[in-house]
Amino acid sequence: MEVYLDNSATTRVFPEVAELMTKIMCGDYGNPSSLHRKGMEAEQYLRYGRETFARLLKVNEKEILFTSGGTESDNMALVGCAAANRRRGNHLITTGIEHPAVLNTMRYLESLGYMVTYLSVDSCGRISLEELQRAMTPGTVLVSVMHTNNEIGALEPVEEAGALVKRMNPNTLFHVDAVQGFGKAKIYPKRMGIDLLSASGHKIHGPKGVGLLYVGEKVKIQPIIHGGGQQMNLRSGTDNVPGIAGFAKAAELLYEHYDDDVRRLYGLKRRFLEGVRKLEGVKINGLLPGRPEGEGTAPHIVSVSVAGVRSEVLLHALEEDGIYVSAGSACAARKPQPSVTLKAIGVEKPLLDSTIRFSFSVYTTEEEIDYTLRAMYGKIPILRKYTRRS
Repeated sequence: MEVYLDNSATTRVFPEVAELMTKIMCGDYGNPSSLHRKGMEAEQYLRYGRETFARLLKVNEKEILFTSGGTESDNMALVGCAAANRRRGNHLITTGIEHPAVLNTMRYLESLGYMVTYLSVDSCGRISLEELQRAMTPGTVLVSVMHTNNEIGALEPVEEAGALVKRMNPNTLFHVDAVQGFGKAKIYPKRMGIDLLSASGHKIHGPKGVGLLYVGEKVKIQPIIHGGGQQMNLRSGTDNVPGIAGFAKAAELLYEHYDDDVRRLYGLKRRFLEGVRKLEGVKINGLLPGRPEGEGTAPHIVSVSVAGVRSEVLLHALEEDGIYVSAGSACAARKPQPSVTLKAIGVEKPLLDSTIRFSFSVYTTEEEIDYTLRAMYGKIPILRKYTRRS
């Protein structure tokens, strides 16, 4: 049996998405910048992509930019807005548990002379609105807060944060990295005070190598990629027509059954949490105290620290049974440094290297959850004995 529980790293593409992309790559393969019929056919797919995301996000089509993925979207939002608004100030705010696409970009901006404030989080991974308010200054040009933490599934109070930012300084831009949240939560930028929003195709059963950046029509931003002036001179480069159309198709399919799918994901999460709690020496990270299992956190992510077993050892032990999980963020999985998220929420040092992330999708079944739990019941006690002997 093969059980894929690493959906926060990437997801299986919907068959309809692969079919549409194959049609475009093999038949409707024109360059949308060309003036002939093949180019016009390709342009129709770009229009379909913009119309789809504008409808789902309840924004205007001209506010949608397509990128190569979440990392580029984050870079464009932060670097492009910092540069375009530097006369108003050089102060930026983010959280200490952002994805490397945001954290490392902020560090790059620091090297250019910008001042960055990194907000702390509580033991559940949530920021304090009071701390955000104290951090705001007249020179704060941008605040970036992720929607869903990719390691522990913490949901940040983005709507409240957006309202606070605009109340403190209407000119401060508010960016939300929604790469893990888009498709798992209804996000409407204009209603939530969001000026810029990042999303990525391969997290929602679409293709890799394509993402989007919502840029509010009043946002002042500079391009970070220069060339032929595609996408209103904001993002040059030949448009990735099959990727954009596939991304849009995946989003459409996901939203068709959104309520049922999210409800089912929460059910799977509760089932898994109930099973994990039967194991000794296991700590579940990021849950809100006093709330029903999983409520107030992402429906698809569970972070589990297993005392006495290194995460890499458990990962490969589960792989032997066809179960695929992660030792943390896929973007940092091959780097030996401890997770900044786990450190920020106060996970004990011995558990930092003993934490596994399980992440579900619309394809995950109850049978797969039960199979995984049985494998953990059998393997963890044996691995602990082996660790003690060695």
